[in-house]
Amino acid sequence: MTDRQIVEAILKRDAAVTHQYLYRRCYPLFKAVYDRYYTDCNDCTELINEIYLYIMTPKRDTGESKLEKFGYRCTLTMWLKIVVTNYCHQLYERRGTAEMSTDSLDDPERYSPLASDAASDPTRRLSRRDLERMVADMPNERYRRIIRYRYIEELTAQETAQLMGMTMENYYNKHRLAKAQFEDRLRKEGLI
Repeated sequence: MTDRQIVEAILKRDAAVTHQYLYRRCYPLFKAVYDRYYTDCNDCTELINEIYLYIMTPKRDTGESKLEKFGYRCTLTMWLKIVVTNYCHQLYERRGTAEMSTDSLDDPERYSPLASDAASDPTRRLSRRDLERMVADMPNERYRRIIRYRYIEELTAQETAQLMGMTMENYYNKHRLAKAQFEDRLRKEGLI
């Protein structure tokens, strides 16, 4: 099939073509991006699902989706690689902005931004004392250090990565795993 035929089929919501192209043919592309860049996705398939929604959702102002605006100036696969990479960069930039706005944890009565993220409920937070106890109970020492640096000592992602001797890409993947382990501790305590 040509790129034009694939685009038309995906826009018509042809499940067979969509699955064959995005989930099979382009899987290595998505996997490479997933392994290299930070996302909140649990696996590569979840990233593909997010990108599918991203390219198919019409913009409010124009009513056209990103895929409808594809101009065929490059191959569809190259365009998709650019879209996925830009999407991950946007996630990274939004995350960096959010990191700069976190409150100080000097006062034990203050609350942790991690706890609200982990619980997916902004109204449920942990005190610093509870947070320290939960972190101490985490089984993986490396993940404990990541959570401690980021949320108890309030270091930036870059500072934490440097202290841990990691690249930023590696840091964000390990950070995601550390948060998952922390969430598991919260579940065991019945907090989420």
